[in-house]
Amino acid sequence: MDSVIDVSGLTKSFDGKRVVDDVALRVGKGQIYGFLGPNGSGKTTTLRMLCGLLTPDAGSGTCLGFDILRQSAEIKRRTGYMTQKFSLYEDLTIRENLDFVARVYGLDRIRTRVDAALDRLGLATRQRQLAGQLSGGWKQRLALAACTLHEPELLLLDEPTAGVDPKARRDFWDQIHALAGEGLTVLVSTHYMDEAERCHEILYIAYGRLIAKGTISDVIATHNLATWSVSGPGLHILSRELQALPGVDTVAAFGTVLHVCGRDEATLERSIAPYRNRPDLIWQRSSPSLEDIFIQLMSGLDNHNGAPTPSLPPAQGDAH
Repeated sequence: MDSVIDVSGLTKSFDGKRVVDDVALRVGKGQIYGFLGPNGSGKTTTLRMLCGLLTPDAGSGTCLGFDILRQSAEIKRRTGYMTQKFSLYEDLTIRENLDFVARVYGLDRIRTRVDAALDRLGLATRQRQLAGQLSGGWKQRLALAACTLHEPELLLLDEPTAGVDPKARRDFWDQIHALAGEGLTVLVSTHYMDEAERCHEILYIAYGRLIAKGTISDVIATHNLATWSVSGPGLHILSRELQALPGVDTVAAFGTVLHVCGRDEATLERSIAPYRNRPDLIWQRSSPSLEDIFIQLMSGLDNHNGAPTPSLPPAQGDAH
């Protein structure tokens, strides 16, 4: 698969604080890559360095075949970037906003391009509506139309579905997969695990470091996290008791069920054995979810002041 992005050693600091630390990344054409991580982890900074909006302090590589340090202007011309905050003009209509964006890009066939964008994203019947009167989901569609109007080769989406209802989120992802099917490469940062599972591959960043990457199944398999689910009465009390046991790395509530996870399977099973004999509790061996993996990763990092330790499996291979 052709590499649209191939960078290594990306590093960026602000006011003496290292926000991105030695990130290496290879991204294939026509794929959707999910950037995950807590607030302040360096996701947005990494995206901005890749598309030429920020110059890294260190590192090198290419994006769309252009050098990220010397040819950032060429990268920006071929990239669509959708920010988390709606940034179009609320006192203009949908069509007026798209017309304006087309003129800023200096595009030809403006009417044809705008008509196609309106049709593709289901905006044609609302084209005379003011952008400020749109709901979050419709604003999202307009923003996506605007950042793909110039037919980019790479699309960067910075938490695009924050505050959007589930139906609008699903519609948005249907559009993203349609664009990827046409050959567009997409990098999207998100906090939602269900959205991460819609990506072809994921990249997890914490404290500026890339600590996990690959397909969902690869990331889950790599971490060898033994997981049990338990349901019954008094789960809030049970959770506190289990968290204090040897071999129990994390305990997380999912509705009326607790997920009990540990990297040392034998120690975990010895610790929970007395609880499995309780008649009021129902225990089942289960597969870890993506969220289980990331809770465990963050727990390990937080316990070591953000520094990866040998007990945390390293990121495996390159995303490609």
